[in-house]
Amino acid sequence: MNHLRYGLRTFALEIVMIVAGLAFLFPVYALVVLSLKDSKQIASSPLSPPTSPTLGNFSRAWSSASLGSALLNSTLITIASLVCLIALGSFAAYFLARCASRLGYGLYVLFLLGIVLPFQLGMIPLFKLVDHLGLLGTYQGIIVFYTGIQLPFTVFLYTGFIRALPRDYANAALIDGASHLTAFTRVVFPLLRPITGTVLILNAVFIWNDFFTPLLYLGGSAKETVPVRIFSFVGQYVSDYGLVFAGLVLAALPIIVVFLVLQRYVIRGFASGLKG
Repeated sequence: MNHLRYGLRTFALEIVMIVAGLAFLFPVYALVVLSLKDSKQIASSPLSPPTSPTLGNFSRAWSSASLGSALLNSTLITIASLVCLIALGSFAAYFLARCASRLGYGLYVLFLLGIVLPFQLGMIPLFKLVDHLGLLGTYQGIIVFYTGIQLPFTVFLYTGFIRALPRDYANAALIDGASHLTAFTRVVFPLLRPITGTVLILNAVFIWNDFFTPLLYLGGSAKETVPVRIFSFVGQYVSDYGLVFAGLVLAALPIIVVFLVLQRYVIRGFASGLKG
């Protein structure tokens, strides 16, 4: 039972983990504290606990930047993009995982190249293409963009998980007369719940927090997302940081809730497990 003894090494590991936890919690602490202070308190003591906390920043941020409509825009864009990614990514991954031909291998390598190559290399041609199609400032344009950009990563996650699945599940359905589409939708896809949770949270965090793409494709329109609206609080000469941090707290709450709900699926997906 020597391995159960509490020794110096265990104490040192605990200290390291506590320090690491504090390092991760410090930005959250700063975000919340600054959102509860007015401009004078931020200027005098930005990181100290608020002496007279105020919730006025939240109401002003909600009304002055129309965060209600921005949250709706972000929600619609994120949900629609996730539906497209899951539908296309899972079905494409099923073909790539079960296809042993050179075509399947070549397509899989092509998807991997989509992960390695940064999308910024094609930003200007993509912007011109979206502009020529008349999709600038529309939900359709940015949803198609996010689907295309995140599809290689989604296919990569699904393919690795499907390859770990026994083929017997789908083969039994095929023997009973089901088509490949039926076997996938009725048998295989329900088994992909752990990795689907991983796909959901990772893509949702990226899409929800992305600033550059909505600024480029939706800037100046009524369909701006939350990060773009919060950016309006920061000016060239005057910046109301109380509003900025209050807006950031409001913007972070929905994605934090989603993460807390799906966190167990994220862990299972990375572990490629089927239990539970």
